[in-house]
Amino acid sequence: MFKRTLKTMAALLTAAAMLAGCKGTADTADNGLVDQLNEEDAGAETTAATVDFFSINDWLPDVEIHNFIMPEPGEKIAVMTVKDYGEIKIKFFPEDAEKGVENFIGLAEMGYYDELIFHRVIPYFMNQGGDPKGNGTGGKSIWGDSFEGGTSENLYHFTGAVAYANSGATSTNGSQFYIVNTPDGYMSNSCAELHTAAPDRFNWPGNVAELYNEKGGVPFLDGGYTVFGQVFEGMDVVRAIAQVETNEENDKPLTPVIIESVRIVEYEG
Repeated sequence: MFKRTLKTMAALLTAAAMLAGCKGTADTADNGLVDQLNEEDAGAETTAATVDFFSINDWLPDVEIHNFIMPEPGEKIAVMTVKDYGEIKIKFFPEDAEKGVENFIGLAEMGYYDELIFHRVIPYFMNQGGDPKGNGTGGKSIWGDSFEGGTSENLYHFTGAVAYANSGATSTNGSQFYIVNTPDGYMSNSCAELHTAAPDRFNWPGNVAELYNEKGGVPFLDGGYTVFGQVFEGMDVVRAIAQVETNEENDKPLTPVIIESVRIVEYEG
């Protein structure tokens, strides 16, 4: 085990806790776990923090990546208006996440998301909202209960990806969603680093790993959450929200970040 592995596992546990609605900030949870594991692993050999993408010779076969396909004229999109920030436009992928798209569109058309807040915001990670309780413990699907959204080999947690928060499995999806807010090209751990740290647990198609290097994102969330959309306009809004001041207990913005409305409209091109 080397120190990059420790940071990777800390990030994984922290991210899972955050998206499941548990309390604790990224900094406090990550640093505490890293310190503990470093003590247990005292004296272990330290290797370079950067792993060369091209040194990995066992990437999975390439796949078709859908995240950055632009919507066609007449296609349904979401226009999310955030008070004092502006509009975020989201493309849907019903062919890859049918129930996830159906749920989000249905809730939006009911006005479910109107006047809710982004209740958890973590820079260089994600903005989470969609909970009527505003604390990460509420929400429901259009079917009244949680639903199984699954995952797709064509959608990944690149910068701007939109996915459902859950309680440990994609079968617990409800109304809460998050938007990956990372800067272009930024990853806390690259696919190559993750794969090198735990090759039996982490691997990606080669073209996915390479695109992560270009677009950035949070690859360690892949496989555990239902990605169903992608921001194609308004990433400046997403990143502005990511910079708000939050409390230390649960990363909640001190000044509410309010979703005024989510409208489902036909894309005009």
